[in-house]
Amino acid sequence: MTRTIIESKTKTVVIGFDEPFCVIGERINPTGRKKLAAELELGDFSTVERDALEQVACGAMVLDVNSGAVFTNKMAEDPRYADNNFVEPPLMRELILRIQAITDVPLCIDSSVPGALEEGLKACEGRPLLNSVTGEEERMELVLPLVKKYNVPVVAISNDDTGISEDPDVRFAVAKKIVERAADFGIPAHDIVVDPLVMPVGAMGTAGQQVFALVRRLRDELGVNTTCGASNISFGLPHRHGINAAFLPMAITAGMTSAIMNPVRLQEMEAIRAANFLMNHDPNGGEWIRFAKVLEAVQAGASFAEASAAASSAASGRRGGRKSRG
Repeated sequence: MTRTIIESKTKTVVIGFDEPFCVIGERINPTGRKKLAAELELGDFSTVERDALEQVACGAMVLDVNSGAVFTNKMAEDPRYADNNFVEPPLMRELILRIQAITDVPLCIDSSVPGALEEGLKACEGRPLLNSVTGEEERMELVLPLVKKYNVPVVAISNDDTGISEDPDVRFAVAKKIVERAADFGIPAHDIVVDPLVMPVGAMGTAGQQVFALVRRLRDELGVNTTCGASNISFGLPHRHGINAAFLPMAITAGMTSAIMNPVRLQEMEAIRAANFLMNHDPNGGEWIRFAKVLEAVQAGASFAEASAAASSAASGRRGGRKSRG
């Protein structure tokens, strides 16, 4: 079985066909979040720290860290701030150091800037996931040497110099090309996590069917783990969380093993917990029973994050108690 190992200093997460679905928290991302970008420009990391802790409490197993901030005011004062190659490397380092200081979950270093990826790799303790490489020749030549040098797994996105194809066969071919080029660098297929690219179902009615078929092919023919930006499926539609909550178990059944998503959304997390149980990736339903207590607390008036944090604290206390008696 393909196993992709991601590690922090103290924790290991395994992405695999026979493992629970890996939830990668997406919220530490200033792209499209003007308030967060403004805070980061001022050196204020309070929202980042709050988002990190909240996502972990709600079930994120890995945290995606994106440094794509636009510093509008600094840009007006210093033209260097208009260049992501100038802004992102030091910001990525600071983000990772701040997050590692308050939580021990593994990280996913997310940037289009190779310098930011390497700064993140230098700052990370353990074995992070690198996000990402595409099928563009220039991108592969820049990113794959970093993957090899630091011995880390990487997200491979199924687009190349021609853009994102609506033809799933083309997207599969791009993924295969990346896996083969990675092998040329000595990078094994189990360290490639392919994002087959989820199209919005509102714009393409076959988007769901396409990605399910692609995931099966990627698993059966290339033997790789998969991920996606889960909310892409519902882009532009009303009541998006209902669509996302239906999509995720269907993707899991097709063989998808992880997703970059918002773990603070109760509806989606409930669907994932149930899917893990039904796929026999939750032995004896222990996690589902624990999650049911969270649901009961939410029904009684607690927020999802509060209820999850309380449940995690109680579980840690019980584990600690057993250990001290042993």
